[in-house]
Amino acid sequence: MSAVDIERIDRVDELWDSYCAHPERETRDRLILHYSPLVKYVAGRVLSRLPGAVDQSDLVSYGILGLIDAIEKFDRSRGVKFETYAVPRVRGAILDELRSIDWVPRSVRAKARAADQAYSKLEHDLQRSPTDEELAGELGISSAELDVLLRQTARAGVLQLDAVLFSGNQGAQTLGDTIPDSGDGPGAKLERAEIREMLAHSIRQLADRERTVLTLYYYEGLNLSEIGQILGVSESRACQIHTKAVSRLRHRLRSEIG
Repeated sequence: MSAVDIERIDRVDELWDSYCAHPERETRDRLILHYSPLVKYVAGRVLSRLPGAVDQSDLVSYGILGLIDAIEKFDRSRGVKFETYAVPRVRGAILDELRSIDWVPRSVRAKARAADQAYSKLEHDLQRSPTDEELAGELGISSAELDVLLRQTARAGVLQLDAVLFSGNQGAQTLGDTIPDSGDGPGAKLERAEIREMLAHSIRQLADRERTVLTLYYYEGLNLSEIGQILGVSESRACQIHTKAVSRLRHRLRSEIG
């Protein structure tokens, strides 16, 4: 197909028909251009959970790689919308590149592990979620020092909800993969249903304020500043609540998945 023929194609379904029949680069590039706003949207969502030093244009460039991969592997016969198929792959490409860059210092990761271990020990000993004061005591620091530690380790937990939650017959599953599509087989649907039930059970065990922060952040799309205004606390405090909630949720999921 010539470049002139490509220019005559206006509708995206015609682009897909053309690409499936003749997977040429010119047609693929038109599809990339059409779906580029989707990449910018996903990059913006990821950026809202990252430190200010991260540039959105970098995330978009990472996401384009995921978009190209999605276009080349998309199977229209499954009856799934391309956007549904592409979003987790665009997000995955962005997160993979961020992990390869590893912008969280080792010292911060060490502090995050120490806090996680202390929290896990206290939760086991007390048979309930420990308070901030109890966690600070276990770590041998003051409450003020714990606040600083939580702010520092907040970045280390940014991507945790995109980490692998479960590995089964269908391969590794992340939280973002728990939304089923019409092409899933019964095994995949059962595994995802089990993960969603584990997640719901773990969230129900969180404190009211922690559940509220997770709901507003991950489901309503609000940033920490907006959440702080709703709760009547500072953005820093909202960040601390978010960090603790994610840490507690991660521990419970790991415990249930085993």
